[in-house]
Amino acid sequence: MSLEAFLHQRLIQRQQDHLYRERNVLESAQGVHIIVNNKKTISFCSNDYLGLANHPEVINAFKRGADQYGVGSGASHLVSGHSRAHHQLEEELAAFTGRERALLFSSGYMANLGVVSALLSKGDSVFEDKLNHASLIDAGLLSGARFQRYLHNNVESLDKYLGKVEGGKKLIITDGVFSMDGDMAPLLDLVCLAENHQAWLMVDDAHGFGVLGKNGAGCAELYSLKQQQLPILMCTLGKAFGTFGAFVAGSDALIENLIQFSRNYIYTTAIPPAIAEATRMSLKLVQEESWRRQQLNNHIEYFRTVAKSLKLELMDSHTPIQPVVIGDNAKVMQVNKRLEEKGLLVGAIRPPTVPDGTARLRITLCAAHTHSEIDQLLETLQAVLHG
Repeated sequence: MSLEAFLHQRLIQRQQDHLYRERNVLESAQGVHIIVNNKKTISFCSNDYLGLANHPEVINAFKRGADQYGVGSGASHLVSGHSRAHHQLEEELAAFTGRERALLFSSGYMANLGVVSALLSKGDSVFEDKLNHASLIDAGLLSGARFQRYLHNNVESLDKYLGKVEGGKKLIITDGVFSMDGDMAPLLDLVCLAENHQAWLMVDDAHGFGVLGKNGAGCAELYSLKQQQLPILMCTLGKAFGTFGAFVAGSDALIENLIQFSRNYIYTTAIPPAIAEATRMSLKLVQEESWRRQQLNNHIEYFRTVAKSLKLELMDSHTPIQPVVIGDNAKVMQVNKRLEEKGLLVGAIRPPTVPDGTARLRITLCAAHTHSEIDQLLETLQAVLHG
């Protein structure tokens, strides 16, 4: 079979399975009210939870950064790409998360691969929640370590697997907030397990950072987890912070090891310094404008109350991620299309992103939404599903 024949055959099969993915073209700034494919819509599928992606002060900080540093960083951090803006952001993120140091990466995917590959190798063991993000799964598989997935949020399952391993380093990895279910990991229990089995704990807090905790510092703050209890913390900046990139926070020794041994850090061009300056402003707003988190939490509570009154079945999530499981791949696409026709943009998530038979609408709430917009979404959804 020729390459072209193979490629076309695979795409046809993808369409027949109702798993074909298509890109929407955004023609406006990110926000709740956007123009997609030449149509005005209300977005319920963005991870811009606090509404900072198009904030005027963040934009101005980006412009000032570009005026001072130019556009591209020009090189990796270890050559000539590590600017004062990068350095200051790392110091501020470390202080914000209560860690000794922080290290910027170009994306959360690269950060996860970079950490695990730098710490583990053949003869070691990595234990991951079954619903971890794809980047964490890939990181574990590519590390060369023995790879074990435990049942979702099941401490007994993890305990059993940990007890079977003798020798080598042991790393437990979990999402803080699970990106497709919206529920949270039992971090206090995982801390105890790590201590009992002399394992290390790593948390990907992509969807908790900026949202959870009194000051928005994420799951570590929410559960008062110190650096010794949670030694490896990875957070992304393209969601609640509204910018781009990621960082790993931990001890001075951890960060120095990543600088020396993480190929994903060493051999990658640094993010533009202007992005670092914009993120510094986002960090300032996250700390100073707690009303954004309060408003977001109010929206989450309101959404769940109204959804239950309309007899809509929700998953057990109290985060901005509110999935509605449809099950069938074709049906979830039909519902998604009907919503889009009504000017409502919602993510339709299908396998392999989620397990077979659990295709869903992934509704995400933002601080900038209004209760009337939430009402519009839920009433339309109820009519489409049960009308």
